[in-house]
Amino acid sequence: MTVGRRLFKYAWLYKGALLGALLMLVVAVGSELCGPFIAKTMIDRHILGIEQPWYRTTAETQGAVLYHGQFYVRADRLQPGQAHGPEVHILQVGRSFYFIPSALPFDGVRVLNGTQLTITHGSQHVTVQAVPLTRGELLAFYRPDVPALWQLAGLYLALLAISSLFTYGQQWLFQVAANRILQRMRLDVFAHIQCVPIAYFDRTPAGKVVSRITNDTETIRDLFVTVLANICSSVIYMAGIYFALFLLDAVMACICLLLVPLLMLWIWAYRRYAVRVNQRIRALVADINAMIHEMVQGMPVIHAFHREEAVRAEFESLNDRQFLEQNRLLRVNSATGFNLAGALRNVFFLALLSYFGWRSLHLSTVISFGALYAFIDCLTRLFQPVVQVVNQLANLEQSRVSAERVFELLDEPGEPLVDADAVPRFRGDIEFDQVHFSYDGKHEVLKGISFTARQGQTVAIVGHTGSGKSSIMNLLFRFYNPQSGTIRLDGVDITTLPRQQVRRNLGIVLQDPFLFTGTVADNVSLGDPRITRERVQWALAELGADQVLAHLPGGLDAPVLEQGRTLSAGQRQLISFARALAFDPAVLVLDEATSSIDTETEAAIQAALDVLKRGRTTLIIAHRLSTIRHADVILVLDRGVIVERGSHEELMARRGRYYQMYQLQHSLLPETSASSHRA
Repeated sequence: MTVGRRLFKYAWLYKGALLGALLMLVVAVGSELCGPFIAKTMIDRHILGIEQPWYRTTAETQGAVLYHGQFYVRADRLQPGQAHGPEVHILQVGRSFYFIPSALPFDGVRVLNGTQLTITHGSQHVTVQAVPLTRGELLAFYRPDVPALWQLAGLYLALLAISSLFTYGQQWLFQVAANRILQRMRLDVFAHIQCVPIAYFDRTPAGKVVSRITNDTETIRDLFVTVLANICSSVIYMAGIYFALFLLDAVMACICLLLVPLLMLWIWAYRRYAVRVNQRIRALVADINAMIHEMVQGMPVIHAFHREEAVRAEFESLNDRQFLEQNRLLRVNSATGFNLAGALRNVFFLALLSYFGWRSLHLSTVISFGALYAFIDCLTRLFQPVVQVVNQLANLEQSRVSAERVFELLDEPGEPLVDADAVPRFRGDIEFDQVHFSYDGKHEVLKGISFTARQGQTVAIVGHTGSGKSSIMNLLFRFYNPQSGTIRLDGVDITTLPRQQVRRNLGIVLQDPFLFTGTVADNVSLGDPRITRERVQWALAELGADQVLAHLPGGLDAPVLEQGRTLSAGQRQLISFARALAFDPAVLVLDEATSSIDTETEAAIQAALDVLKRGRTTLIIAHRLSTIRHADVILVLDRGVIVERGSHEELMARRGRYYQMYQLQHSLLPETSASSHRA
């Protein structure tokens, strides 16, 4: 499905507001376009209408004018069958008006010589008597038209007011619909990223994901609020203007119709170049966001290693590239913007005036001055929407590129969320059967891993960095799926179960636990309505964490900043343990849970672990071998293969890899302690 269709699908969800806005737009445009026709009527009928034939009448009638003791009425005001005298005329020559007491066979170029007026049309000419009119006499002839002029002026103002009112209404409805579309799209994107596999976040920086949810969706909002509103307004406006032009003069309207293919060519040429520039700009904006996010996260490291200048230089390079791309787009916009529209407008004005002049010289009939004024007024109005469309081309392409990026994220394969509340609790039996796994599909991280952990057992996994310990945890939580082999939970292949169902029965405590902005209670319950405040208090008390956290201002309601930076490592870890206990998982995974804890805090953490492990299957990924001595089974990994397995005593008796690792750590302890003491 194309980007345009997908955007239309979102817009159709709020079709009521959008269709209402378009209907109000039609009314607003129609009201505004009545102006030239009203002006045409005022000019042709009530201003230049004074030059129509007048007839002398024997008595005063409606619309009659008294001049030198005689009543005269204009031809269009004669009643059917009304008796009248000879025809007379009132003509303008220069800035003065003259009374012509005779009929005129034709009209043409007027030349006044004293009281003699000569009218020439082609090879024909006629000379008639011309009597100058005083200002009072002229106003008398105009007086019957004054009420109609006031009425038309009032109607014009009323239509402008209606147009303004409906323009406001359509803009408001477009804003409401656009905000609704943006709200729905952001909800869809945010919901989808929770279904996307972890592998997507491994290869995509967090800043780029944030950029798509915030910056790109905001640009799409501009598409509906500004671009769509202006383009729809312009299209309807142009359609109304062309309708008006054809009503005024079909031939001249056909000349103006040539603007449409020129505009289409204009848009096509602009998009062909600008779309690539916009894609680069949006990509650079995402890169800048990603770098800023990474820099903020790593600010302590940047300062510690004096990398401020290097980071600034890297950011300056990205910023300069984005600046250059913006300049490229600016040059395109300048070349195809208002100046080009003005040039086209002047060309069409010249063509129309040339046609009008040729028609005046060679044809016996020409359009009236009122019609010409209305035509030029409409033509001037025609280029207003053209300029609007051209000015929105840049925003249109930026919005389309942003929409492509958002839809790319929405097209990432994911699994829908399911209701895991109704799933019965698992016992906690885990089985890995000949599991092979690779992150990139080329280099295997796990090679034929097989082991079993029964309910209530504690299984420890040890090994050097890169041996595959954390990969086992990633597969168990279904962050990834193995290339081959089977992982079973209570005898059921976990790949046949929804991810949420598997994870509902698993609990995890990480080496560096992640805490969210909120309170201590919020970080234990994670906003789950099943975890009441009483259960939070119970979980903390069971682990002895209530005493450790008691000195925090506010207790359970103590504020926790981003990632819990204001808390100590031990406090963060205890909150993480309480979180796992409150959710009561069947399987508990401890991923280096005590590796970053100081020796004094480790005793409290070990006591909490003993409480947390009761009745649960526990997998411990550890570097400190002293913390897993009481595990039921210890698995020793080396380059993705289990090279040893057994209890602590059994492995020590074998004097193999585990024995060497334990002796190495044990031999380093005195030296480390002595060094710390000397420091």
